[in-house]
Amino acid sequence: MKGLKTGLRVAALALATGLATLPARAETLADALVSAYNQSGLLQQNRALLRAADENVAQAVSALRPIISWSAGIDQSLTRTSSAANGFTATNSDSASATLGITLQLLVYDFGASKVDIEIAKESVLSARYTLLQVEQSVLLRAATAFFEVRRATDTLALRQNNMRLITQELRAARDRFDVGEVTRTDVSLAEARLAAARSGLAAAEGALNAARLEYLAATGREPGNLVPPRSLPRLPASVQDAMAVAVRQHPNMLAAQKDVTVAELNVTAADLALKPTISASARYGVTRNLNNDGYSNGVTLGLQATGPIYSGGRLSSLQRQAMARRDASRANLHTVAQGLRQQAGTAYSNVLVARASRLAGEEQVRAADVAFRGVREETTLGARTTLDVLNYEQELLSARTTFISAQIDEYVNAYNLLAATGRMTARDLGLGVQLFDPAGYYNMVKDAPAGLSERGQKLDRVLRKLGKD
Repeated sequence: MKGLKTGLRVAALALATGLATLPARAETLADALVSAYNQSGLLQQNRALLRAADENVAQAVSALRPIISWSAGIDQSLTRTSSAANGFTATNSDSASATLGITLQLLVYDFGASKVDIEIAKESVLSARYTLLQVEQSVLLRAATAFFEVRRATDTLALRQNNMRLITQELRAARDRFDVGEVTRTDVSLAEARLAAARSGLAAAEGALNAARLEYLAATGREPGNLVPPRSLPRLPASVQDAMAVAVRQHPNMLAAQKDVTVAELNVTAADLALKPTISASARYGVTRNLNNDGYSNGVTLGLQATGPIYSGGRLSSLQRQAMARRDASRANLHTVAQGLRQQAGTAYSNVLVARASRLAGEEQVRAADVAFRGVREETTLGARTTLDVLNYEQELLSARTTFISAQIDEYVNAYNLLAATGRMTARDLGLGVQLFDPAGYYNMVKDAPAGLSERGQKLDRVLRKLGKD
């Protein structure tokens, strides 16, 4: 009777767990990646930062455009005078005037400093695009890893549930044999101890699945359904040398580091040009109207100014040295990034090979352990084996299956880590069914620095208001 109650409790626990994890829909890895791509707040954040970098180009271009400003004012003057001319008699007078002026300023020549600033802004935009691409890789890799971890936890939980059923059966059989005097109380106690351990393992598997589901939700923006594993691994480099070469050639971090070197070199040029003079022209038209009478005046003022530093307390020289130091640092960082990418790609490739070998070995281990377990169970019915033997071989089979499942998952996870290490973990490279983000779309609208009242400027306002509501 006690064995029957225990069996019922185990069955109820397995049923409850099965209902709690019952999938609502079939979901592929591509579905998970699409969801992560479309719903990632991190991607949205970095796309906004890219738009901010695009605006730096517009601001740099504006330095070569004329600047038109207006000014207006009203003056009221109240005076009281006394002098010998009027016999020292105090007299009061007042006057009021209104002034309106329009001023135009234009940079004439700065030895190319403004053009260098434009190039710095453009190269910085390209660096920001590659940074965004690396963020995209991180988002998709996290989603892929979460997908496979849910698969690992789900399969492990199924193994633990099956393990509970098997041990419960063994416990029932041990008690039946004990009742007829075939085994001792020790055999029953061993089975009870293994069942308690199985319950602990089942609880741990349930906790791992819950944690994996939460990570999946955070990575993709939705609850996991019935996750269908891919039919095959993604296409990978043919050798570790190919993996390292591809990483150094096209990884976003490498491309961003190259652009950072270019920016640093341009900053050295900009620091040198800061010592040069600047020539600008100005024109002002003003009208002054006397509010006490019909008097007025108007006129145009034209000017040409040249300004340049003579002594700045050593600040400009310090900026030159600082720019050169940062250039040297960015060049050194380029080598560091290249070395890191080679190591990362090589390690990822090795991990794929290790996981593949573990999977193949695990498959053979499961086959052998299953044959051994079935044989021991048969021998037990003939009295040639003990309950402890059955429990030991069952545990061996469970361990083999768990190892095999982990090796399968590890091979996929390491494969996608290798894609990320080579710079190919992007929506475009994976062929995801999404509307790909165009990093040049916003840039093309702002690169010519459109004014706010222009047709393009108003279009940009509408775009930004729409983005702000999403």
